[in-house]
Amino acid sequence: MPYVDTKDVISQSFKNLMEKKSFDKITISDISDEAKINRQTFYYHFHDKYELLNTIFYNDVIVELIDGFSIDNWAEKFLTMLNTLKKDSKFYKNALHTSYGGEFRAYLLNLTQKLLYNLIGTLTGENSVDDLDRVYVAKFFAYGITGTIIDWITTGMKDSPEFITNHLKDIIDDCKILIVAKYLK
Repeated sequence: MPYVDTKDVISQSFKNLMEKKSFDKITISDISDEAKINRQTFYYHFHDKYELLNTIFYNDVIVELIDGFSIDNWAEKFLTMLNTLKKDSKFYKNALHTSYGGEFRAYLLNLTQKLLYNLIGTLTGENSVDDLDRVYVAKFFAYGITGTIIDWITTGMKDSPEFITNHLKDIIDDCKILIVAKYLK
């Protein structure tokens, strides 16, 4: 008999439920029933449904995004992330329309800002850009990228992940030239 990861079963059951029901209305009993486990098994793996949502988001989206993230592959990483979000569009749209949605947005914004902060250091050399400038540039782009992704999710993901990625890439490539020109005189 093949090995079944209980956490995966719980995660998939939760995703299935979020296709039919809003996050705020889903109970631990609902998740346990859908996964065909008892409530205690759920609590053995997760503290609550918020931790479950964080775990799914982290495992499905973030791990792939941050693993090996660099100046050379950032666009491919974002494309992979957008494809993952699109594949489970109902789940992620529902997650944003919950009482938890603000935390979800903040998490994505904070992560994007950290990734961009590091990319700016790679692009210009760690000591070429004043740290305060680097923080503000990373914050500016993080708000733009995160806002674009959040808007894309909440408006039904009508544009393809490739369309979004190509537009972000064009904007960032143009701005990269300006950043390098300013800080590497």
